[in-house]
Amino acid sequence: QVQLVESGGGLVQPGGSLRLSCAASGSIFRFNAMGWYRQAPGKQRELVATVYSGGSTSYDDSVKGRFTISRDNAKNTVYLQMNSLKPEDTAVYYCNRNPPIYGWGQGTQVTVSS
Repeated sequence: QVQLVESGGGLVQPGGSLRLSCAASGSIFRFNAMGWYRQAPGKQRELVATVYSGGSTSYDDSVKGRFTISRDNAKNTVYLQMNSLKPEDTAVYYCNRNPPIYGWGQGTQVTVSS
């Protein structure tokens, strides 16, 4: 069973940066498209970025140009570099396969506030 552990969140001022990490167990990791999702209070969970097995990426328009997703297959880890953060980026961030088929991890809280 694949387990996902997210880390790297925190409190940051608008315009700041954070780098999230997601460690995944399981040797099938490198064959899968992996995504970062987020869920803000009172809202549904949404997909914000995907990195495919070959390394290509896609982004939601709300984060395009500010967020960068990457993966290290040797470490079974997916990253999300978040720059120029805005208050509306405040959410709990999760990683999962795209589409999500694994159990959700605990997520990591990102709060953007002055």
